[in-house]
Amino acid sequence: QVRLVESGGGLVQPGGSLRLSCAAFGNILSLNDMAWYRQAPGKQRELVASITKGGTTNTADSVKGRFTISRDNTKKTMYLQMNSLKPEDSAVHYCYARVITFSSTRLEVWGQGTLVTVSS
Repeated sequence: QVRLVESGGGLVQPGGSLRLSCAAFGNILSLNDMAWYRQAPGKQRELVASITKGGTTNTADSVKGRFTISRDNTKKTMYLQMNSLKPEDSAVHYCYARVITFSSTRLEVWGQGTLVTVSS
């Protein structure tokens, strides 16, 4: 069994910063592509940023230059550094990962989500 645990969300003023973390636990042989998604009330879930096992990143235009995705493979953890936050960044942020287990099963796993609220 594999699970992803997000942390780091909260309330921040416009222009502020937050750092989200996503830690992977369980029967993991290989932790491959990972990504951050977000979903605001009444909107579809959207990709924020993704990162391959080798560290190649892709960032949505709406957050480019403000958000940075990274990962530490030794800790099985992914991060999202969010700077210059705007009210429109408010959403539940979800962690996603593609995993191969020790039994050679390929899984797509989602975290439970962490709420980011940007408001004065």
